[in-house]
Amino acid sequence: MTATPAATALRIHGGRVDLAARLYPDSPQPWIDLSTGINPVAYPIPRIATEAFARLPLTAELDDLVAAAAEAYGLPAGATMLPAPGSEIAIRLAPRVLTAAGSTAQVGILAPTYGSHGAAWRAAGAAVHDLGALPDPQAPFDVVVLVNPNNPNGRLIAPAALAAFAARWTSAGKRLVVDEAFGDLRPEMSLLRGAALPRGVVVLRSLGKFFGLAGLRLGFVAVNADEAAPWRDLLGDWAASGPACAIATLALRDRAWSEATRSRLAEDRRRLDRTLATAGLAARGGTDLFGLYQSADDSDLVDRFARAGILVRGFDHSPRQYRFGLPADEPAWQRLQQNCAQLAG
Repeated sequence: MTATPAATALRIHGGRVDLAARLYPDSPQPWIDLSTGINPVAYPIPRIATEAFARLPLTAELDDLVAAAAEAYGLPAGATMLPAPGSEIAIRLAPRVLTAAGSTAQVGILAPTYGSHGAAWRAAGAAVHDLGALPDPQAPFDVVVLVNPNNPNGRLIAPAALAAFAARWTSAGKRLVVDEAFGDLRPEMSLLRGAALPRGVVVLRSLGKFFGLAGLRLGFVAVNADEAAPWRDLLGDWAASGPACAIATLALRDRAWSEATRSRLAEDRRRLDRTLATAGLAARGGTDLFGLYQSADDSDLVDRFARAGILVRGFDHSPRQYRFGLPADEPAWQRLQQNCAQLAG
């Protein structure tokens, strides 16, 4: 496949709909962004008191936020939960926290996966190795990183198997980073539901995906309590804003909304599979917030959908594979279906 320069620029990251609009100025409006795994029907934002914007968040508000996160996600005995201004920040900080300054860490990343993990470790001078499976505990890596459920293929590692690996891996003084950004879809799969979190394990959570509030920039870092100090030092005293505390605390405790949303997302994902099958795209994995699909030929579908005002995610490492998120409403579904029919024709 020979991608156009415009389509190549859109393969770097999802969510670049502003760039897509500049690169494809003649495409139909409004743009439909299917390039991310963010819930397109966000948690309804409550009315926020003006004082939440006007002052620093109170200790009690931050504590209540952390308590709500622990209730929603689980929190093993002896572990602690720290808010962060988006899980992306925690990904970037992990090399500073988990490796000694000046050392060249050997890092294994279960691939393919979210690219920021590899980018963060390479920027810190680590030697990054793509892994096809969990390594033997004797493997010469200082750190292993994995995303569970995985982005973009939805790979899942059962919690019992992952907990057993974590115990063996960290018993040798090694570190394990588990990114559970899409864990709200399968809460029973989280390591945070276990009885204990071994020393050396870091679990990352993201509020933005499932709740559709990526702009709130809020995530969480869960670690053994006696390993929390360096994270606290780097994240600072106010790692979440006052409005983020107010909105997220309500969202995390709204069990009825979460349960209804899981059911809706599952049905929408089934509809997405059916819709893309009409264009010859075969499902190759994903979660209920996105699907990974494979085309039957070398057509550049990033370019073809962009010309229709629909942004999808392509991958340089797998040129025939594409990630599609969920349309937000019926008009968006209809446009996607119409364009799939045109592709089939």
